[in-house]
Amino acid sequence: MNHTQRDEIEIDLLEIFLIIKEKFLLITAIGLLVSCLGCAFTAFLMPPVYTSKSSILVLTKETTLASLADLQMGSQLTNDYEVLITSRPVLETVIENLGLDMEYEDLKEDITIGNPTDTRILEVSVDNPSPEACKDIVNELTRVASAFIGDKMEVVPPKVIEEGQLPVKKTSPVMWKNALICLFLGLVLSAAVIVVTAIVDDTIKSEDDIEKYLGIPTLATVPDRKDYINDKQKKKKKEKKKKTAGGKVR
Repeated sequence: MNHTQRDEIEIDLLEIFLIIKEKFLLITAIGLLVSCLGCAFTAFLMPPVYTSKSSILVLTKETTLASLADLQMGSQLTNDYEVLITSRPVLETVIENLGLDMEYEDLKEDITIGNPTDTRILEVSVDNPSPEACKDIVNELTRVASAFIGDKMEVVPPKVIEEGQLPVKKTSPVMWKNALICLFLGLVLSAAVIVVTAIVDDTIKSEDDIEKYLGIPTLATVPDRKDYINDKQKKKKKEKKKKTAGGKVR
């Protein structure tokens, strides 16, 4: 990259900085407006989602917990159990038992299964707009899944060690997160639009623009007639004030 190219890049970056600096208040106002709209959308249009969580313990056919082979087998079974818990027969049974108006695919999307590191515990979470529904679903799911796994795999059924509780706080949407995201997007997008508009605009507004776009020096400038008239009127007003002030002194 030669010296001329470096100068052009520096000038462009400086121009962008000056544009943003000049329109800083406008960019900030737009960002705050978008953030407020995001908060309103979150509060009035986005349905709340609640989460209830239950935990089950994976056991092997042999119940000697001190056995190393038993512990290793239990850890391996957790991967199989994760698949079986969200299998079609289990979910359809839960839907039928609770009389839910949904397909098993929809219920599967609301289920999250986690396995804490180096444990044989599975954490089953269910999301739902109704706090009562997510509690009932997660408890029924773990009950049905435990019986299904014990029957199909011919192992000791997983033990429910923690039942789902009625959630009192919604897990999503989170107001402050959405507000920050909208604020960031508003600032970035408004700054981008303003900068691009200013850069693309090649109309001549000053003597510097003539030299920048046409490459020729400015020999003379003709003042705007409106500015000339305004300046003239201001001078007359000042003279009248001086005369009035001088008359009062006498």
